[in-house]
Amino acid sequence: MASPGQIIFWSIISVIIILAGAIALIIGFGISAFSIPEVNVDYNASSENLRCEAPRWFPQPTVVWASQADQGANFSEVFNTSFELNSENVTMKVVSVLYNVTINNTYSCMIENDIAKATGDIKVTDSEIKRRSHLQLLNSKASLGVSSFFAISWVLLPLSSYLMLK
Repeated sequence: MASPGQIIFWSIISVIIILAGAIALIIGFGISAFSIPEVNVDYNASSENLRCEAPRWFPQPTVVWASQADQGANFSEVFNTSFELNSENVTMKVVSVLYNVTINNTYSCMIENDIAKATGDIKVTDSEIKRRSHLQLLNSKASLGVSSFFAISWVLLPLSSYLMLK
């Protein structure tokens, strides 16, 4: 059985190692934020428009629209994107509107910065709306930091308990 001193010692060592992992994770990512966009039909408009919103991004991303039917089309003149600073004054809400879309086509709103790329797809037909979205980490150093942090935590927590019982 471990003495109270050994239990306190190994508990402190475990906390230090977990904090070091968390600090390494923050350094690996830097200060960043990303979220999956939601794409909807903008019913407030007089024409068929799509609205893409993502609640948190930092640093400021780029936004690109694409169409499955019009591959290679340049939509830069038919969409408007705004970045609204959130209440914590660090991250920003991304809002992008694509104007004059056609029915029976799939559109993609792609939001990307150095850390992540998020895509929201929407297909609008006369009878239904289908949505799909996904998020991809681009910075391999950051994703390695995340996996390393969780691996270290999962190994050290049971190990510290084992060492305390010795």
